[in-house]
Amino acid sequence: MKIFYGVQGTGNGHITRARVMAAAFAKRDDIQVDYLFSGRAADKYFDMEVFGDFQTRRGLSFVTKKGSIDHWQTFKQASTTQLWKDIKSLDLSGYDLLLNDFEPISAWAAKRQKIPSISISHQAAFTHNVPKEGDNLMNRLLLKYFAPCDINLGVHWHHFGHHLLPPLIDIEPVKDVKTDQYLVYLPFENLTDIEEFLKPISEKRFVCFHPNLDSDYDDENISWRKTSKTGFREELVVSAGVIANAGFELSSECLMLGKKLLLKPLHGQFEQLSNVLTLNELQLCSKMHNLDTDILDKWLHAPSNNKIVFPQDVSPLVDWIKAQKWQDTGDLCKALWDQVIYPEPVQRLLNRYPKLTGSGNAA
Repeated sequence: MKIFYGVQGTGNGHITRARVMAAAFAKRDDIQVDYLFSGRAADKYFDMEVFGDFQTRRGLSFVTKKGSIDHWQTFKQASTTQLWKDIKSLDLSGYDLLLNDFEPISAWAAKRQKIPSISISHQAAFTHNVPKEGDNLMNRLLLKYFAPCDINLGVHWHHFGHHLLPPLIDIEPVKDVKTDQYLVYLPFENLTDIEEFLKPISEKRFVCFHPNLDSDYDDENISWRKTSKTGFREELVVSAGVIANAGFELSSECLMLGKKLLLKPLHGQFEQLSNVLTLNELQLCSKMHNLDTDILDKWLHAPSNNKIVFPQDVSPLVDWIKAQKWQDTGDLCKALWDQVIYPEPVQRLLNRYPKLTGSGNAA
């Protein structure tokens, strides 16, 4: 079976999920997968060895400024002419299937060439009746037309009674580690603003990863680190908590490791606002809409989360893809959710939502 996999490269969460799938595909000798990433400059990708000889395109991405989406600059930098050229020039003949994680070029190319397509993304979850904030007509149109696929397999922290997948995580559970170190990942914030936010809490140590850093250095209570998958993972495991924007994959890893979360959603970003809404309702995060040191100080004294057990083996998903019965999603989703274990307080809050059945087809 020959698969083309298109991945949105703007955020590391899409790439993290693709890494999980790539590792699973690499174990199979009956499936060949080629990868395309768009939305980020080619020289800004890192730790991509698992994807082999992957392709990149300019694609579409959002421009941010001081923790908010800059809609005008986003519009100005978007090259629809180049996007259309890339869509027309991407030849998918010879492929049996497109897998897609919110990547527009491959999605529209597959649609034009009538190649079957499956979206495996967090965005696809919002096509269902799940908790949402900031929902409007523009967001609904974006979800429908940005990267359209035949089958939409959304990924979320709970199924909410729909045929969704649990998070796909490539991190092993670890023993509890108690330190006074806190991991900070706020890639859409200005470095000076982050420094002013953290410096007053001088008795705590913060390790801050940021894409604008070219080298590592320590400054008083802040250790500044350039982006690195390995380095980030090592610091995450030993940190007592995480301060971040409200991306899906990092939050999922924190939930599995039992790390407490302080989240600042990206202003104007429907997905991140909805993520904070869900986690806050389940008492799994604290939130702030600005870099507020008073909120940080209060959060530092809050207890840690209890761990959530998510599936570590995605081979059932790979088997389902290979079987090509793509309209039948019920049994796959139920089998994966049966492996999820929530802490009792979280489970009580989730009991208000419908139960998941193994019957039914994809939307």
